[in-house]
Amino acid sequence: MRQAFDYLPPAGHPAGAEDVGRRVRVPFGNRELVGVVVAVAEPDPAAGELRAALQILDEAPLLAGELRHSLQWLAGYTHAPLGEVLATALPGSLRHGQPLPVRETWRWRLTEAGMTALDRLRAGSSPRRLAEALGREGLAEWQLDDLQPGWRSAARSLARRGFAERQAEQVAATVLPMQSGPPLNPEQTAAVAAIPGHGFAPILLEGVTGSGKTEVYLQAIAACLARGRQALVLVPEIGLTPQTLARFRARLGVEVHALHSGLADNERALTWAACLRGQARVIVGTRSAVFVPLPEAGLIVIDEEHDGSYKQLDGIRYHARDFALVRGKALQVPVILGSATPSLETLHNARTGRYAHLRLAERAGEAKAPSVRVVDVRKRALAAGLAPETLAVIATQLQAGGQVLVFKNRRGYAPVLLCHDCGWSAHCNRCDAPMTVHAAGRRLQCHHCGHRRPAPPACPDCGGLALQPQGVGTERLEELLADSFAQVPVLRIDRSTTQRKDALERHFATLGEGPGILVGTQILAKGHDLPLLTLVVVVGVDEGLFSADFRAGEKLAQLLIQVAGRAGRAARPGQVWLQTHHPGHPLLETLLSGGYRAFADAELIQRQAAGFPPFAHLAMIRAEARQLEHVQAFLRATRVALANVAQDLELHGPMPAPMPRRAGFQRMQLLLSAIQRPRLHAALQTALPAIEALPEARRVRWSLDVDPIDLY
Repeated sequence: MRQAFDYLPPAGHPAGAEDVGRRVRVPFGNRELVGVVVAVAEPDPAAGELRAALQILDEAPLLAGELRHSLQWLAGYTHAPLGEVLATALPGSLRHGQPLPVRETWRWRLTEAGMTALDRLRAGSSPRRLAEALGREGLAEWQLDDLQPGWRSAARSLARRGFAERQAEQVAATVLPMQSGPPLNPEQTAAVAAIPGHGFAPILLEGVTGSGKTEVYLQAIAACLARGRQALVLVPEIGLTPQTLARFRARLGVEVHALHSGLADNERALTWAACLRGQARVIVGTRSAVFVPLPEAGLIVIDEEHDGSYKQLDGIRYHARDFALVRGKALQVPVILGSATPSLETLHNARTGRYAHLRLAERAGEAKAPSVRVVDVRKRALAAGLAPETLAVIATQLQAGGQVLVFKNRRGYAPVLLCHDCGWSAHCNRCDAPMTVHAAGRRLQCHHCGHRRPAPPACPDCGGLALQPQGVGTERLEELLADSFAQVPVLRIDRSTTQRKDALERHFATLGEGPGILVGTQILAKGHDLPLLTLVVVVGVDEGLFSADFRAGEKLAQLLIQVAGRAGRAARPGQVWLQTHHPGHPLLETLLSGGYRAFADAELIQRQAAGFPPFAHLAMIRAEARQLEHVQAFLRATRVALANVAQDLELHGPMPAPMPRRAGFQRMQLLLSAIQRPRLHAALQTALPAIEALPEARRVRWSLDVDPIDLY
């Protein structure tokens, strides 16, 4: 609900400005709810008799100062209810009224009995190795996580025999010396020197894949810690968090805190509380980590800033990168945006002088850029989408001891199940989309609404038995490669195989340091460092070459360059084989001849001519309902309401969504465009009360998305 609600303070509590940002328990109808105080004022006599709040839950405000003002800005920018924004910023347990948890760090050390018995412990056993690591001084639990994974059972064994003990300790106020890393090249040295120690400074760090951007981050974070400040690092995917945590912990000498949706509510609340108290000095997290309190902020880093995962696609549709910049300005700290393929909005801001622009043009160390070969697969016999020469080069790389990544951005066995006799295909009865074939043809699943059903034994239309999976997904590639190269591990990495905790790390551990094959989707394109990978095969990029979305070319170019950048990141040279039915497509030719910079130059010219971002500002109103006429009526009335308050807005629609029906709901959208951002927001601010009051609004589910990244 957009409005705030007035209450009297609890009995005996004198209300004051220091209450703003505190949580309170209040009666609401016949329920008790938890709210946040957003203002303190004298009672309005016209409001009638007010109910009293039941309890103040916090000794000090949880949402205070910069964070509260930034959240109020976000509510205004996204035109979302302030209460929803404040609730999104709080971990679940705090949102529901649980007390702010006290975070203690724990340290394990050997007792006197343990020191005496050390030589009697079985050599090579987990308890012996742990005891040798602990010694009399001991180690913190976060250090043990990196030093000896699975150490807890050994610690319990030692504790039962009185050989080890666990002690609570204060969070270390000092920072250990930074561990030495690889020597910086001149470009990295210049980039580190250009990052200021204080004051707001948005900085684009554009570096080719493998150029050592992470090393620049580490140096900047170490300088931030030396000044006694906090550093926040955003990464696009949960899968990148453990790898980043391990690398940062090994180098920085402090506990590095993780914050992402894969953590339990209590773990998230503990980390959030540690940030609030200033105990957490380095925080690595995904999109939602942008909401952590930073009372001693010194630096914000956004890795792979171009990645679409930073955009929230339901609820409050915020963009973590953009909100991090807003917070950086309010906190007066530098904000580093790192990417090999910057978003065109960020690149435009750098080229027009709004952001500083640092470049890393060469790969770090001995690594060289991979060679790229385009394979024309027209009129070719393909095995699960792979050309014969592609299979041959895979075999060659494996025989040389290398590792291979086969990239296909479509999970499942095949995109569609088709009857070869009559042409019937298996479609989802709730969506306008074919169902994806899984489990080698035994199961059908809709990747839009999640509906599953067994594959039919015969064609429902003609009764024929010629049902055939058409197309290629990661499961089908895995099956072929496992049969063709049975002597090496073949691991599939996609959404289906990485849902369990630490699944990605287990896959990489299984691959090890010998020859092997990874088959995967875009999960593998995002920043993973695979030093033994010598060949990347990209299968089927053609789907992205002809999309109606104006951002499709940018997304495809970023994806191709990111996945190609996984090859040849160490001393071994890398190769990239790109299979396509359209070798002469302008996008591919531009990328191959001039790289991402040439593509961005051409794309920005087209965007400016067409009036698309970054040269215009968009908002999207989406609506869905079971009956199409209800959606049409609502969006027509919405268009009228907007046209009445702003003559200089361009309104496109109502028009069907690219997927007109999903999960049984009819879907349409209305696109708003303005050259000047303030005019777009002024029109929305004025029209939204009228839109919410429309009778047609009660018959649909609708949402507003400012700065949409997908016109779906």
